[in-house]
Amino acid sequence: MAEVQIEKVQPVQETISSPWRDAWRILIRNKLAVVGFGIIVFFILLALLAPYITPYPYDKGELVNRNKPPSAEHWFGTDYNGRDIFTRVIYGAQISLRVGVLAVLGSALAGTVLGLLAGYYGRWVDMLISRVFDIMLAFPSILLAVAIVAILGPSLNNAMLAIAIVNIPTYGRLVRSIVLRLKQEDFVTAARAIGMGDARIIFHHILPNSLAPIIVTGTLGIATAIIEAAALGFLGLGAQPPQPEWGVMLSDSRQYIQHAPWSVIFPGLSIMLTVLGFNLVGDGLRDALDPRMKN
Repeated sequence: MAEVQIEKVQPVQETISSPWRDAWRILIRNKLAVVGFGIIVFFILLALLAPYITPYPYDKGELVNRNKPPSAEHWFGTDYNGRDIFTRVIYGAQISLRVGVLAVLGSALAGTVLGLLAGYYGRWVDMLISRVFDIMLAFPSILLAVAIVAILGPSLNNAMLAIAIVNIPTYGRLVRSIVLRLKQEDFVTAARAIGMGDARIIFHHILPNSLAPIIVTGTLGIATAIIEAAALGFLGLGAQPPQPEWGVMLSDSRQYIQHAPWSVIFPGLSIMLTVLGFNLVGDGLRDALDPRMKN
C-alpha cells in the first residue's frame, strides 16, 4: 500500500497594513523629506548637546576679541561684544525650536477645539466662532502679534503666546471644514443612531479622522512660528538680550554687516536651514497622508 506523504504547509505571514504605516513607507521614500528630517534632527541634537559642545558661555565675551573673523578658536567668529557666535547659534537653536513647537501646540490645540465645536454644532456657535476667526484674519499675522506683545510687554514668553494666538484661526478653520464634511458621513449617522453622545462622536470618530491635515499644517506651522519669533526678536519685542535668539542676533549685528558679515550670516543660515527642514518634512507628510497623492 502506497504511503501518502503529507507536506507541512507553512503558515503565510500577512503583513498588517494601516494608513499610518503606509504613510510612513511613503514618507521614507521621499528623499527631500528625509533630508528635511535629517536637518531637523541635526538641530535638535545641537540644542540638546549645547552645554557639552560649546567652548564658551553664550552671554559673556571679551571686548578685545570683538568682531573677530572665523578662526580655529572661534569657528563662526565673534560678535560686537566679543561673544562666540558658534556658541550663541547653538544655544539659539534651543530657543527657536522651543518657541516653534510650543506655539504650534498651543495654537493647534485651541484651534482644533474651536473648529470641532463650530463645525459640529453649527448655528450660533459656528457663527460666533467663525466671526472671531474672520476678525483675527483681517489683520496681518505679524502685525497682530506685534500688537499683542506691545500690550503684554516684550519677552520671549509673550512672543510665544502671541504667535500661538495669531495662528489659532488657521487650525480652527481647517478643522471646521473637515468636521462639516465628516459629520455627514455614514459612520457618524450610525453612531448617532445607536445613541452615542456628542462628545464621544467628536473625540472618538471625527477627531481621529481629522488628525492627518492637522499634523501636516502643524509641521509647516513650526517653520512659520520660527520665522515669526525671529521677526519679533529682530524688532526687539521677542527674546531680550543677552538671550541668543537668532532674530535678536540679527538685530544686534545689522549695523556691523559690512565690517563683520559673519555675525549676520550664521544666524541667518540657521533660520533658513531650520525652516527649510520643517517645510520639506511638511511637504513630505502632505504627500504621504493625502489619499489623492497615493498610487
